[in-house]
Amino acid sequence: MRRMAFSQSPLNRNANDRTDPTILAQKLAHPERQFLKFSDDKVLMAGSEPDLTPTSDNQAVYLGDDEKARPWFAVPVMEGTNLRPIRDLMRNGELPPPLLSIMAQGRSLTNWHARHGFCANCGAKTEMSDSGYRRHCPNCKADHFPRTDPVVIMAVRHGEKILLARQKSWEPGMFSAVAGFMEPGETIEQAVAREVFEETGIEVGKVTYVASQPWPFASSLMIGAIAEAKDIAITMDEVELEHARWFSFVEVRQMLDHKHPGGLTASHPYAIAHHVIEAALAI
Repeated sequence: MRRMAFSQSPLNRNANDRTDPTILAQKLAHPERQFLKFSDDKVLMAGSEPDLTPTSDNQAVYLGDDEKARPWFAVPVMEGTNLRPIRDLMRNGELPPPLLSIMAQGRSLTNWHARHGFCANCGAKTEMSDSGYRRHCPNCKADHFPRTDPVVIMAVRHGEKILLARQKSWEPGMFSAVAGFMEPGETIEQAVAREVFEETGIEVGKVTYVASQPWPFASSLMIGAIAEAKDIAITMDEVELEHARWFSFVEVRQMLDHKHPGGLTASHPYAIAHHVIEAALAI
């Protein structure tokens, strides 16, 4: 799963240092400090590499230290001509996986700050605290913390068949695993069963965890699983999906390898769906 994007961060996050302003000041003054600059889901580039030059922005979020003890920060910037979508950098393989993983952390945090400038409790303007991992309301004293939304994504098996689906917005001919957000009060297994049934009408039994992947659009954790189907009769949710069908193991392997005679493909290796489907074939 080394090809999976956003899952290879080299940083030591040093969470215990976030509340110490003296330590943070030292990191901000480090001669080799690295600053990633974000505008929504785009990152500021300097040629083919990210622009890492320091800035004086007091809204810098501390991400952690790398293996060379260099502190990394994320800051928001305005629109500019040298901004590149992180998705494009990922799809094109233009940056090494560890750097993309740091970008995922930075993008998720800067996006959260941009959307949570006011207190959800009283409406007052909040202040950044804990090196960017908390927003504090000086009016009602409420504290707000960065959120991560869990998403289950699963390959559904029945014998030597795998259930895959597609949405209208995807590239032509591409199928993937069924996925959906977890809801309050659910276990992972319950969320898997509910989402599969809601989207395809298939009831599942045994659920096996495979792996997870941070996904910074906006800030999700993809939880990969394999689910064993109890039946094969599909009742598709036509609002969520364009198509859903069972594929033989042979077809799925052809799709993953881009050798399907009908031109169909499965998810790209940068996405956890690809690896969940691979794992379902290997059982």
